[in-house]
Amino acid sequence: MTETLLGIDLGTSAVKVLLTTASGTPLASAAEEYPIEQPTPDRAEQNPEAWWQATVTAVRTLLAHHPDSQVLAIGLSGQMHGTVLLDPQARLLAPAVIWPDRRSSAQVQEITQMIGASRLLAISGSAAATGFQAATLRWFQQNEPALWRQVDKVLLPKDYLRLRLTGKMATDPSDAAGTLLLDEQTRSWSADLLDALAIRREQLPPLYPSTRPSGTLCPSAAQSLGLPAGLPVAGGAADTACSALAAGVVHAHQLLLTLGTGGQLVQPCAQFLVDPRGRIHTFCSALDPHGAGCGWYQMGAMLAAGLALRWARALLFPQPVDYTQLLAEAAAEPLGAGGLLFLPYLVGERTPYLDPTARGVFFGLTLSHSRASLIRAVVEGVTLAACTACQVLRELGSPAQQIVLAGGGARSLFWQQIVADVFGLPVQPLLTNEQSASGAALLAGAACGQLPPNTLAHHAAKQARTGPQVDPDRERHARYQERLVAFQELYQRNAGHFEDSLP
Repeated sequence: MTETLLGIDLGTSAVKVLLTTASGTPLASAAEEYPIEQPTPDRAEQNPEAWWQATVTAVRTLLAHHPDSQVLAIGLSGQMHGTVLLDPQARLLAPAVIWPDRRSSAQVQEITQMIGASRLLAISGSAAATGFQAATLRWFQQNEPALWRQVDKVLLPKDYLRLRLTGKMATDPSDAAGTLLLDEQTRSWSADLLDALAIRREQLPPLYPSTRPSGTLCPSAAQSLGLPAGLPVAGGAADTACSALAAGVVHAHQLLLTLGTGGQLVQPCAQFLVDPRGRIHTFCSALDPHGAGCGWYQMGAMLAAGLALRWARALLFPQPVDYTQLLAEAAAEPLGAGGLLFLPYLVGERTPYLDPTARGVFFGLTLSHSRASLIRAVVEGVTLAACTACQVLRELGSPAQQIVLAGGGARSLFWQQIVADVFGLPVQPLLTNEQSASGAALLAGAACGQLPPNTLAHHAAKQARTGPQVDPDRERHARYQERLVAFQELYQRNAGHFEDSLP
């Protein structure tokens, strides 16, 4: 038998499960999808029972291919901000409301006015936003009061899986930080915020450190999964915190840039630091704030990264092409795409503008531009948007000296070089797949004693697999700095007119 760890990542569209060695080296993975329900355009819901059934199927599929695996512990990761409502018998009262849900826009304004923007930031580390649990709960209080009166417990998505696994209610500080109900400095539920929002402390689960056991696998779940009962289940962490851990981005000199469908910038920080203007989020990390590594991270979000490239591919190529061919065409174009600029704000933007009305723009088109010019402009525009978000982190004192690049963009040497040249920093492409599930498995190792929590940051940094470093070119960096100024001015000149174009 081979001793292994099991990481479970409850994503937005699928659950991904990963087996690793007892030291955290990935062995194999499986995934199972489930739908997002949108009964109205502003709603995004899922059935938690579908999460559980998908998890059972994925774990059984994985174990069937690795029958010699002896799982030592289970770690959890999951999509942030969502809301699961349970009655006193732990039965579901409604579909889970997940992070893209926008029904609570009025409650966001009310919470901000009631608590005060500065006070909310000082306690929770983030400005209020739709989809965050505090705003969703306020919506239920005001719009479904009869249902709200039945609510005994409120859980985050991954913690519903924990309930099914262990029979226990629990969460961890990194995921709780995304509710807007946590005092991030004390890592405890904020009495001030709970009182202001009429939420009872006993409606929220106890908090466990990410690296500690939060319960053990109960007999009924063990039978469903095909695992032995009694396995420790770690506190686990939010998907972004798990992703940063698996990438080895645990110190302040590093910056994690993920170029997936959207884009994320994650900057570890050793102290609780917030942006007084609320342009970025500050969340608890998966690490002990008093141990090695950073106990918090700051995060900037771009809504369209790979999404913009996918849109451009569908628009410009009548026959499907893979991204390798697409980017090869773009790489043949000169820096700056012949003077063409692209704002990638196809679905609005978060960092740094918090502007849902922002829209995409191609600027400077001439008869000399080709589809390759447009693709290069899209790649450069996404990277310039990421650099614009990074300027907030630098303004707040980011000491980052290196970028770890993850997501689909990390697989392209062309895009790696553009990131290095735009940011003026060396880039290390991350080779680790299933980052969040991998981070969850590392936390499982800590919970069962295979990876002592006080060495986890060191182990994670050592375990992360990266490709050859890509260094910036000084001359190209200077030219991109000029492009960055023009890119930002293009948004500023048009910011007052985007709303006019909305249907």
